[in-house]
Amino acid sequence: MIKLENISFDHCIKCTVCTVYCPVAKATHLFPGPKQSGPDAERLRIKNPALVDSSLKYCTNCKRCETACPSDVKIADIIQEAKWNYGKHHFNLRNFLLSRMDLMGKFLSPFSVIVNYFMSLTLVKFVMDKILGIASGRTFPRFQSSSFRKWFEKEAPEQSLYPEQVVYFHGCSVNNMDHDLGKDLIRVLNAMNIGVNVPRQKCCGVPAIANGDVKRARKNAQFNINSLGAAISVRNQKIIQTCSSGTYALKYEYRNFLKMNNDAIYDNIEYITKFLSSRFEQGHIPRMNPVHVRAAYHSPCHLERTGGVLYTIDVLKRIPGLDLVILNSECCGLSGTYGFKSEYFRISKDVGSDLFRRIDHANPEIVVTDCVTCKWQIENFTPYRVVHPLTLLAQALA
Repeated sequence: MIKLENISFDHCIKCTVCTVYCPVAKATHLFPGPKQSGPDAERLRIKNPALVDSSLKYCTNCKRCETACPSDVKIADIIQEAKWNYGKHHFNLRNFLLSRMDLMGKFLSPFSVIVNYFMSLTLVKFVMDKILGIASGRTFPRFQSSSFRKWFEKEAPEQSLYPEQVVYFHGCSVNNMDHDLGKDLIRVLNAMNIGVNVPRQKCCGVPAIANGDVKRARKNAQFNINSLGAAISVRNQKIIQTCSSGTYALKYEYRNFLKMNNDAIYDNIEYITKFLSSRFEQGHIPRMNPVHVRAAYHSPCHLERTGGVLYTIDVLKRIPGLDLVILNSECCGLSGTYGFKSEYFRISKDVGSDLFRRIDHANPEIVVTDCVTCKWQIENFTPYRVVHPLTLLAQALA
């Protein structure tokens, strides 16, 4: 864990640009802003932990404050640490369920048809809202009947024949809900004569961190570091991800927030569009047919934090026929499990309202984004279908 006494929050120059860029501070007066809750309040908390206040819980950990900060103060990390160092924690069934999508997928997938049906019923949503505190206005992602890993077992022998390999960290959403995205990845990379290796892995830990289960997040992190490290030890392969938040977690949250030693995998971790953009620059571009569609691109907060948005835009612009509209940078408001909670549902919707208006103004046929939870949020509050950049790229393959 981070030792807060070693964080130089005094690097904060009081410019307040972080608060200007904070989507939650804009949406509600209940959150004073990242500067006040982060560096300013930390000086008091270190002297007297009793001075912690409940406004910390409204921070979504979107990292937009850190992206804006000219002094590179780890503002969101300071706030997250304060939550779990000084806050009061009790077992909460809702938070446990939301933080264990891996476990949910394992036990619910065999009954996916029944589960998906009941989770769509208004009465069930009402009961879950009143009893568990899961927002009734939220549309739940649909579980698959089996896992992506189970499907990949049959593909593994063929993938091992390719001369070049990458390691794929698929994450919980691809494994339990969106198999097609994982299949699109394989199709695109195979078209470039690259095979895919899928080693053992656990949840990246983002939901666990968001719901206060730091112990589990650290346990998962150590497992992933060991497993991925072993997978790339023989051949110096890239570790590719199709989730921007998962990429950020493996590379930065493990190191900065959880204080895990991820040196064995750090330099090999790349988000898929950065990997593809680099290969395209080297001339390794698969043959593509035109995709005549008007698409609005939304850049996720965690991808912006790593500077990865430019690579996604580069990849999308290489698809012939694509009419691409690049939306202004806005937070969608869901922030993982945050917007699933009843007490934050209204704030989540308000945070995303500017984005929803911009999408309507762009009048696209589809919306494109790199983050699965951004997809869920946009589809929850707009009539548009949302796809991953890889989906369009796979569609364009000749």
